[in-house]
Amino acid sequence: MNAFLQAFDLSTHPRAEAPTVAIKDSIDIAGYPTTAGSLALAAAPVATQHAEVVQRLLDAGWRITGKTNMHELAFGMTGINDFYGTPPNPQDVTRIPGGSSSGSASAVGQKLVDAALGTDTGGSVRGPAACCGVIGLKPTFGRVSRQGIMPGMTTLDCVGPFARDMKTLIDVMRAIDPSFQADKASCAIAKTRIGIVDAEAEQDITEALAEAMTCADLATHRITLHSMKPAFTAGLTIINAETWRAFGHLIGNGKLGADIEARLRAASNTALADLQAAERVRRSFSDEVDHALDQVDVLVMPTLPALPITLEAARTGTSVLGMSALIRPFNLSGHPALTLPIPLKTSTLKAGLQIIGRKGQDEQVCAVAAHIETMLAHHQGAPHAPWNKPYDETN
Repeated sequence: MNAFLQAFDLSTHPRAEAPTVAIKDSIDIAGYPTTAGSLALAAAPVATQHAEVVQRLLDAGWRITGKTNMHELAFGMTGINDFYGTPPNPQDVTRIPGGSSSGSASAVGQKLVDAALGTDTGGSVRGPAACCGVIGLKPTFGRVSRQGIMPGMTTLDCVGPFARDMKTLIDVMRAIDPSFQADKASCAIAKTRIGIVDAEAEQDITEALAEAMTCADLATHRITLHSMKPAFTAGLTIINAETWRAFGHLIGNGKLGADIEARLRAASNTALADLQAAERVRRSFSDEVDHALDQVDVLVMPTLPALPITLEAARTGTSVLGMSALIRPFNLSGHPALTLPIPLKTSTLKAGLQIIGRKGQDEQVCAVAAHIETMLAHHQGAPHAPWNKPYDETN
């Protein structure tokens, strides 16, 4: 059961019917070390108090069942961990589970828990969620407390939940974010305007998204975000600099995985001029997304441009960097973004539909996702549903 690094039952009010949740091992749980999936931190002292999000879950009656495995130091997209084991992808065990919150996505997809918490610095909630066929939310940057989260200093990272259905995900958000308004996250959205973002993705994923939006029966408009590629590059620059700052001291101790050691060494060479340029892109891209969201209520695009590659391909050197091309930019801008599983005609696997909202309007993102989830379920179960109705790009 490689989804879990440690399994236990932690609850202030234990009861059999309490909903269960697992916690990524970059989040403090009192009495347990926070190792971030790394042998280099295996001897870390135990946390003396719960992270704020953990305490809020306990106070809300959730039953914590363990700490989940992850890509080492949250610095990778495959989810492969050769020290503690690689969590299985519940959609296809031959494929990567995605990283870095691999164990959290896997545990939810395997139905080992009702929900899980992960962290998302460059797509590390949405990527694994899309790989494993579950829902994952990156909240607005700064909205959910990061007290007790590793690394301590970041301008990109967010704590976010995984679930198999929107009701559960909304329940988690209500627990970890005292400002979250669950009624707004479940309200009717008939007048919502959807911006379909032009994005490069495999044809079957693009077609699945189009069919899902036809099924959702909402007004749609085409949107182009011209700075997606520069924002992706800028996000890489900043995550490299900040991860080096947090973990560079572990270089050379002989306990890091070879891939992480190599990436950290490369990250150490991040130039100040490149970092300053990345900050300029952050401002311009954030403004561009804000401007797009002045025209529509939410943006929709694929979560991943392709289905997850196989474990064998990843281990033999196939690059996964492009896997975060459509998700990493929204860490840079700070907007809330959610991935929802949608069916493919050509595969038993599900793809991810990403929904991006205005900063601070995480509830609206959830409401749109809940609406699409309901409409998909209805039309998939109806024998004469207009599931294959041609998608009208001008409606």
